[in-house]
Formats: sequence, structure tokens, C-alpha cells
Amino acid sequence: MAEQEENQEPASPPAESSETPAAAAHAEPTPPADPLEALTPAGRELLDDFLDVLKEFDPQAGALDDIPQVSIDKKHTLDACRLMKDDPRVGAQMLLCLSCVDYTEYFQMVYVLQSLRPERTLVLRTDIPYSDATIPSVTSVWRAADWYEREAHDLFGVSFDGHPDLSPLLLYEGFEGYPGRKEFPFNEYQEF
Repeated sequence: MAEQEENQEPASPPAESSETPAAAAHAEPTPPADPLEALTPAGRELLDDFLDVLKEFDPQAGALDDIPQVSIDKKHTLDACRLMKDDPRVGAQMLLCLSCVDYTEYFQMVYVLQSLRPERTLVLRTDIPYSDATIPSVTSVWRAADWYEREAHDLFGVSFDGHPDLSPLLLYEGFEGYPGRKEFPFNEYQEF
């Protein structure tokens, strides 16, 4: 036995990894190259219905994790929202959330919608250029849009055509600037 141990070559050290075992175990999975691959069969079916309902608006398919997502031009927002609420294939009876995102060159409005029967979630997105930060209001489709649109108006300066009352919701009358924008100088802000 001693002779066998002498004839064996020493084991090579394990290859060094840039990640510790704990870091590798908690690493984020890489997203699929095609975001549509993350959709379940039911999600894919909803996306197909979503695209068919909005086909006259040249929709662009996508996915937000496992949620079907469609992008359209801002001028079609109100008509698209009405169709999504009224068409039984989509049946988006609820506006769960309406968010404005500042990408520095443009804003993006993100409408998270909910169908109740069957229960499922979908997302509508539209880009708004800084030079023309105006979009149709969807308060006539979902009353819940009222405060969301007022918030986006306060924080980002986006105007909503047809909104019944864009008075400040979060800020005081006369507040200067838009604190939701990336360009807003928070380090210079002083409380009154």
C-alpha cells in the first residue's frame, strides 16, 4: 500500500473561481436571450390575444419576467386601454398601477392591468419624448388612473390630455421642478 501511495502523483489543487461558493449559490440567474421565453403557455396565449386586440396599433411584444407586455405609440394609449378593458379576450377591468419611468432621453408610462375572470396580469408600455411630455389621460377608462396621473404630473412633469384635475397631489402649489426626474438636484434641496 505504501508503494502505491509513493507512485501516485499529488492531487492538483482545485481551480480557483472568482466567486465564493456562497456567492455562486445566490447569484442571479441570467435572463433568457428572448424575454418571451419566460412566459408560461397561459402567458403566451394571453400575449397572443393582447397582440390581436391591439393589432391596429402596431403593438410590439415583450415580457416583464413572466408577465405579457406590449408596447405601443403614445397617441394610441387611450384607444388601446378602452379596447383592453372592453374586449372579452383580454378583459382588463382593473388598473393595478400606472408608473412613469425617467430614462433621461424619454419617459416611459407603464400600465399594469388586471383581468379578473380569469385572473391574470398584463402590462402596456408607451414611450413619451421629453420634448413633448403629453399623453392622453385614461381616467375615462379606469377611475384609479386619476391619482396615478396626478402623481406623474407632479413628479415628472408629464401632462395628461383630458384629465379632469391635474392639481398637485404630492407637492405644494408653486413647487419648482420635478423631483422624479433624474436631473432633479436633490443635494441642493432645502426644506421650508
